Amino acid sequence: MPISAKRKALLLLVAGASVLPALAQERPESILPPGFNEQTPPPSPTPSAPVVPTPAPVQPSAPLPGTPVPDDLGLDNLLSNDLAATAEPDPAAMQAYELPAYARRSLARVGVVGTDQGGLAPGAFGRTDGRFLQMLMARLDAPLPSRWLSIALRRALASQVDTPAQVNGADFAAERAWLLVRMGEPHVARALIEAVDTDNYTPKLYEAALQTALAAGDPGLVCPVIGPAQRQSGDRAWVLLDAVCAGLSGIAGQGGPQLEAARKRRVASGVDLLLADKAVGLTNKRRAVTIEWDSVGELTAWRYGMAMATGVDVPAPLLATAAPRVQFWRAMAPALSPVARRPSAELAAAQGVLSSAALVDLYGAIDQSEDPSSPDAAAARDLTAAFSAAAREDRVAALRRLWEAPEGPRARYARLVLTARAAALLPPAADEATERAIAAMLSAGYDQAALRWRGVVTRGSDGWAMLALANTGFGARYSRGEVRGYGGGQGDSTLKRQLFFAALAGLDRVDAATAQSLAGDLAVDIALDNPWTRAIDQAAQAGEPGTVLLLAGVGMQTGNWHGVPPAYFYRIIAAMHRVGLDAEARMMAIEALTRL
Repeated sequence: MPISAKRKALLLLVAGASVLPALAQERPESILPPGFNEQTPPPSPTPSAPVVPTPAPVQPSAPLPGTPVPDDLGLDNLLSNDLAATAEPDPAAMQAYELPAYARRSLARVGVVGTDQGGLAPGAFGRTDGRFLQMLMARLDAPLPSRWLSIALRRALASQVDTPAQVNGADFAAERAWLLVRMGEPHVARALIEAVDTDNYTPKLYEAALQTALAAGDPGLVCPVIGPAQRQSGDRAWVLLDAVCAGLSGIAGQGGPQLEAARKRRVASGVDLLLADKAVGLTNKRRAVTIEWDSVGELTAWRYGMAMATGVDVPAPLLATAAPRVQFWRAMAPALSPVARRPSAELAAAQGVLSSAALVDLYGAIDQSEDPSSPDAAAARDLTAAFSAAAREDRVAALRRLWEAPEGPRARYARLVLTARAAALLPPAADEATERAIAAMLSAGYDQAALRWRGVVTRGSDGWAMLALANTGFGARYSRGEVRGYGGGQGDSTLKRQLFFAALAGLDRVDAATAQSLAGDLAVDIALDNPWTRAIDQAAQAGEPGTVLLLAGVGMQTGNWHGVPPAYFYRIIAAMHRVGLDAEARMMAIEALTRL
């Protein structure tokens, strides 16, 4: 399958040695329209050591020291000049008072999910050069086509992992957080940012915190660092947020003067300034502001974040101009009603941002709050029937209505995720719902429930192929005839057959001779050799699941499953299998057959 221009560019990044100094200064996209963000922020330090062509092992070293945050207690506004000159506090003493030594957290290991909570081990990125890992994260185009790869990558980014060599721990956390935001996971990104003490923030982490706060619709996230952030960054958004944070303090008269000063300095105008004004007035009922969207042609992160923070509804045509990740952000926006969140929540569930259980809970809220005659309420009643109808045929009928109602592949896959648990409660039977019930169960990882259906599937069907991949039984291996017997079912049958074989070979379910024979029959180049294949093979050999998942994301830079090259898919599955991510690899392979 031809390799896209985007993937070729990423392969050049993996191979190239000249791009790292520039990437060290990468910062998130501007949150404001052209002309709004005119000041240039201070550049991040440029690493002096060259980048390696692939993530070659390096000797571990201590992370670079964090960027100090100047002490800012606002004493000049409280004390006279004479008194301030003679009684200036010691910044180190004040810092120790605010955060005693025993409470400080090291930058050598940053994260929020420990191994006891399902996180990856601290050495998940091994001895790979941290600058190479940051390059991969900065250039990874999210969202990914795979729900299960997105889930696994989120887990890696949120895990309590050791900071790799050659990077600062706060900068590494910032790059992880910014990727999580682009994946549609601002709440996970927020937790990761808050795992770093504020006195260790760097310019890159300030910017990641700003983007995260807007994506989550919660400007209060950055209020504790608003002072030092303004000194570190030239982004005009901080000037407006200074006024917003002052208004949120609850002290009468705060925020208004700062906002008026920003207006006079022409820091912002139009809807951008009005949204800040509305946020300042949240604690002042006399400061009423009306937001009009008629003249707004683009939904920036600033406009989205401040609208969510102030409870302002964004018109659908304006939402359509935003990146896909904005829909995932909306799925968890507390300012929206369950019905308003429902379309975004279904897309988020298909992407892995929301779980099957979370989507079921949302429909439960719709069932309790909506007009019984609305389509959403009808879907909620069907979901209830799919779980609790007395007769099996009534439960199947409710499931079919849910599966057949949506338009578009993402929405249809979301309904499989929604009905996963209900399908798992069905008694196995060979009927028109068999294959979709199996696909629904496996979309949410109910593999043991799905394997109860082995006796009712037809050999060579989609259902049979999905269960062959789900099977974890000892010695579950397949012959050349069995693999060739899979017909590809409905959809893109040729690509499905190729990915089915690639997954079985990567999971070591066929012997080497059979794999070589089938690779020729199905035109899957399992011996492909390029900088990316060497990098992911090396990461797998070194036992680095975090590095493997980042490289897997690079290898799947495509808008949907139809663009995934089988040769790349084989390498990804094999690498994940080798580093202990077998469950995620199996579910991702099943997802491919379901979504093609």
